[in-house]
This record gives sequence, C-alpha cells and structure tokens, in this order.
Amino acid sequence: MQSFFSKTELNNLTMKGRESFVSSRKAKKEEEEPETETVSTELSFPPSWEVSGEEKEAFQKLHEQCEPMTSGQAAISGIHMKKTEAGDYAFLVFIRHTMEKKLKMNEVTLSIFDEQDEVLGRKTFQLEDFGEVPPNGSRPWEFLFSEKDLFTEQIPEEGWKLVFQLSPVSKTHSLELTKSWRKRLPQEQQRRLRKMVEKVGPPRPGQVNFLGLSAKMVKEREELHISLLIRNGGEKTINLEKLPLVVEDASGEVIANGIFTLDPKLQVKAHTSTPWNFVFPKSMIKKSEPDLSKWRAYPPKKKKNQ
Repeated sequence: MQSFFSKTELNNLTMKGRESFVSSRKAKKEEEEPETETVSTELSFPPSWEVSGEEKEAFQKLHEQCEPMTSGQAAISGIHMKKTEAGDYAFLVFIRHTMEKKLKMNEVTLSIFDEQDEVLGRKTFQLEDFGEVPPNGSRPWEFLFSEKDLFTEQIPEEGWKLVFQLSPVSKTHSLELTKSWRKRLPQEQQRRLRKMVEKVGPPRPGQVNFLGLSAKMVKEREELHISLLIRNGGEKTINLEKLPLVVEDASGEVIANGIFTLDPKLQVKAHTSTPWNFVFPKSMIKKSEPDLSKWRAYPPKKKKNQ
C-alpha cells in the first residue's frame, strides 16, 4: 500500500501548490451572463490505488481546502511536491472537474509554473490507469517529472502549479538547458536567456539555425571562444555528434573554421533552443585580430558531390 503523506504532514494538512483552471465550454455570447454559481466536487480514487482509511481522510481534508469551481471547468489543485531518491520530482495533485459527464483522459501535456508564472518544465503523460472521474468529481494523481523534463535546476516546494497545455507544444518555442548549463548558469542569467528566446521568436518550421550569443579572442591562449544558441524549429529532436563551424567577423572574412566532436552528443529537442560553447584553438584560427563588433557562425554548406 502506497503512502502519500508523512506523519508530520498528516498533523498539518495544507495545500502546497496553487490551482489552475480551464473552461470546458465555448465562449459565451455577449448577452449571456457569466456563470457564477459554484459547484461542489466529490472525491474518488483511481482504481489502481490502495489507500488506507487514514490517508483517505487526509485527502478529504485537503480536498475541502480547494477553491470553489463554477460549472463547466477543469482544474489541477496542487497538494505537494517531493523529490525522489532518483532525483525526480513527484507532484501530487487533485484533478477536478464540474461537467455533467464522466471525465476520461488518455493523454495530457502539463507545464510547471512558479509563483512568477515562469515555466519550469513540461511533459506529456499517458493516463490509462487514471480511470474515469464521475460527473462533478475530483481525483488525486501523482505526476513524475524527471530532470530532462525541467527547464531549471530547482523547483520550489510551495507556490508552484501544474497547468494543462491546451495549445500544441510545437507552437511554443522555448529555451532548453543541458544539465551542465543548468548547474553553472545563475538563475537570473537563465531568466534573461529565456526572455531573449521568447523575444527572438521561433525559427521557420523545420529549420535549424545558429544565433550568436558572445564571441571573444583569448589572446594569452590564442583561442577564439564563442557561445551559440542552437535553434531547432523541427518536429523531431536532433542529436549533434560532429559539428563543422565557420565564423565570420564584421568584415565578412572567415576568421575561424573547424569540426567539433561533441561527446556526449548534444541533444536539441523539437521546438527548443539550446546554448553551447565552442573553443577554436590556434590551429583553427585564420585571423588573429578579428573585428567582433558583429559576427556570425554557421555550418558550411556541403558540396554537391558530397
């Protein structure tokens, strides 16, 4: 029998997450009055769960803390979040709805938001074991996010919320940081980089391109250091193992070129932008004093006979 609450939590039952709501109805006509009457939801449990009497009582007390709902809504109400021994994040929530028919969800995409409504992660879940929620019903469920599903290194214990991703994820281009970048890049810089990705907008559908972030000649090492944003506008993840790059300065001259071996390979998910650093040693540099007031980097075009 699975345990969802520690003894300390059972003695102090409070909702740690926020709530998110969506309407299941089409937009009303202007002359119609908005729905204001609240609808109560009744708690039930997934058929695959074995829940003790004590924990059923705890769920009921937490359920009573949820915000009121109006007719025709669905909601996710955050109970708590715990980090597992494997390093994953387990979000325990209520899925509630106020519709006159049963609610059945086979697949759902959820996004995690913090108190500032910054997106922290996203994942698609299969819910065959969730069962059918009776009309005007509520049911607890646990969603597990792994490190690869997150856009940040840390998730706050309180103030988060899970939100139904109603629009196709393919239309949302977002920043995706590797584990090493999440660890070493301060939260404020991550936030600025995420805002920049939003401002620049997505590449054309199916296009993969490179956006320069910074470039610097390190004279004492005779190296060129550049940071690029690799932007994937396609529907599939790309895996970069060998990447040839050409760098031009403000004059349009080629100042460096070479082939980089990425081990482990660099993964750039569909509809995301991932930053990466590249160091050109002296042997790859063609111009010792380039004008880096303006520059660009790109993979060279393949010759027709290749």
